[in-house]
Amino acid sequence: MKTHLTLTALAAFALTGIHAEAAPVSLVTQAPVEIKQIAPGHYFIDFGKVAFANIALTANSGATGTITVHFGEKLAQNGRIDRKPPGTVRYATTQADAATLKATTVAPAPDQRNTTHPSAVLTPKEWGVVLPFRWVEIEGWSGPLEPENIQRRAAFLSAWKDDAAHFESSDPLLNRIWDLSKYSIKATTFAGVYVDGDRERIPYEADAYLNQLSHYYTDSDRQIARDTYDFLMEKPTWPTEWAPHMVFMAHADWMHTGDAEWLRPRYEKLKTKLLLDRAGEDGLIRSNGQQIKRDDIVDWPAGERDGYQFTAVNTVVNAFHLAALKRMADIARATGNDADATTYDQRFSKTLAAFNQQLLLSNKGIYRDGIGTDHASLHANLFPLAFGLVPQEHIASVRAHLVAKGMRCSVYAAQYLLEALFENGAHQEALALITADGDRSWKHMVNSGTTISWEAWDQKYKPNQDWNHAWGAAPANLFPRYLLGAEPASPGWKTTRIRPFTANLKEAKGKIPTPHGPILIHWKTQPAFAIQLNIPEGTSALIDLPAPSNSRGVFSGTTPIPAKKSGNRWILEKPLTGQHTLTVR
Repeated sequence: MKTHLTLTALAAFALTGIHAEAAPVSLVTQAPVEIKQIAPGHYFIDFGKVAFANIALTANSGATGTITVHFGEKLAQNGRIDRKPPGTVRYATTQADAATLKATTVAPAPDQRNTTHPSAVLTPKEWGVVLPFRWVEIEGWSGPLEPENIQRRAAFLSAWKDDAAHFESSDPLLNRIWDLSKYSIKATTFAGVYVDGDRERIPYEADAYLNQLSHYYTDSDRQIARDTYDFLMEKPTWPTEWAPHMVFMAHADWMHTGDAEWLRPRYEKLKTKLLLDRAGEDGLIRSNGQQIKRDDIVDWPAGERDGYQFTAVNTVVNAFHLAALKRMADIARATGNDADATTYDQRFSKTLAAFNQQLLLSNKGIYRDGIGTDHASLHANLFPLAFGLVPQEHIASVRAHLVAKGMRCSVYAAQYLLEALFENGAHQEALALITADGDRSWKHMVNSGTTISWEAWDQKYKPNQDWNHAWGAAPANLFPRYLLGAEPASPGWKTTRIRPFTANLKEAKGKIPTPHGPILIHWKTQPAFAIQLNIPEGTSALIDLPAPSNSRGVFSGTTPIPAKKSGNRWILEKPLTGQHTLTVR
């Protein structure tokens, strides 16, 4: 059964005055992967992964009486559904009359919190209630329970294609992390716009941008990100740094689609997301008491801020402002607003100079949290490095500061921390954080048995966390971007950058969706680095390959390919398209 996007979201689009074709969502029928009888009339059913869904039950002929159905997102220690799970991990139960069950939809009552809030995204009434669950227990069932008696009706984006993207490496742990992250993006498309999990079912700007990045690398659809953008322009949320994320979303759309026409009617309103109303004469953004106390968020939950000290001139807030200015200049040029682009470029240069003069501790080569404190948190340094704001002579000291601190941030800020490390010569260290022992890594998530990424590293860091939160799926975009190495170098992937980082891997391969068709990449490090590329017509690739200290060049068979060595990389002099096998030796 297929349906349209929820009426709540469509109403928001109507308010913008911009015509939008909403991304359709639909219910998919799924059979159980295991049915186990616990006792007479009592069955335990496993659907393999969590999905936002309900079930359809068909009773055996002649069945009567009341059956009780339990839905669960977590198992207890006895291997049964946890009926008292922590926080907002989901458990629900309902009853049904067996005599009336003929492919009948069965679901619990709606959760009032995520259906009555003014910004909550509602699923279509004809679906019935959907909730995230993997396991079902049924009590009071008459006769045997066979797969034809029970099916799950799971909600996903209709356009989703499981084979649109792929990643695989020589490290089984990374493969498990990729599978978790990719499925997390698919499973959380159920509402037709990006929502922050099941607790609220509300779009938030930072959540949406991280979700957008990972969606681009796991599927070919671009509409759901656009729909979420339009929703949030009408129903913004409160954190300071969430507003510049709207500029990030618009810029990411342009880079991945090349569609300036979509940007043009949205351009003027996007200017309101730059925080310019809070800028002083030096260009730096100021925070008042309310903003210091509540709105300037830095990271979430609050316990993940590495002791950040909030002041009137906040380093993280200003880093986001600068990153948004840089992107807004690109958007202005793309939409024909050249005078605005020049203004944004000039403002960026002026503000960056003040930012580094007043917030960089030059004697230590790292950033302080703000004017009025010398505390140098992880966050005060990861965002400037991720956004390319750090002067060249201080990159090494900021990078070393981040590496020494490790993962002292949430799964949200981890996206930017890992970008900062991958982009600045610390790819081995970035991968080590992703796969670290302990409870602050994706290794911990996959070993927990979850099938959708979490809102926090562990329950103890956010007791009310959702277990179905796509901002925890950063490896879905990080692995293709940095391990396979593929990113758009110009809008619409007209030019592609392929710059793989091998870390300690022996091999990696994958498929990256682009508007021109998929890019296929397969590299190995033994006996020498070799890479196979299939670059679709319509895009050309700028190639940047690892350069071992004893290597003398890049070759296609025995033919040398013109390339220049820069540090520990070989950079090909001319872009490539089509199929190639290159070797560094």
